[in-house]
Amino acid sequence: SRYSAACPPSGTKLLVDTSTRELSLCDQGKLQRRYPVALGRGGVDKQQQGDGRTPLGEYPLLWGRPSAEFHTFLHVGYPTAEERARGLTGGDIGVHGPGRSFRFLGALSTLSNWTAGCIAVASDAQIDEIAAWVRIHDARTILIIAGAATRK
Repeated sequence: SRYSAACPPSGTKLLVDTSTRELSLCDQGKLQRRYPVALGRGGVDKQQQGDGRTPLGEYPLLWGRPSAEFHTFLHVGYPTAEERARGLTGGDIGVHGPGRSFRFLGALSTLSNWTAGCIAVASDAQIDEIAAWVRIHDARTILIIAGAATRK
């Protein structure tokens, strides 16, 4: 059975477990909601622009903005200054809704990893819920982890 990462004990943040491909809304250690997601087609641990990978780490999260391609886009602050100093490149990583061309797939759109490195939920309604939760709870952090699927 799948093991989903627990919410961090403090803080209000988004938690993405890349091993189970789930995004959790976490408030002071309590799970508020969980969503299936699609990740980067190149896997995880982003190193450079164009590698198609989703970054791993803790990043600033900016409130949602409208997006012509993905409905709503919450910007993830990758790479950090420290990551840039280590030579990591790329940007325009975010949490967003499904691409306009296949939103008709609904939940099926999260069955494969198709993004250029972003984290995508299955519907416009889901990204709007997440964006509203981020605003209401003033969540300014996203934690993207490799997960604990191998834990016994």
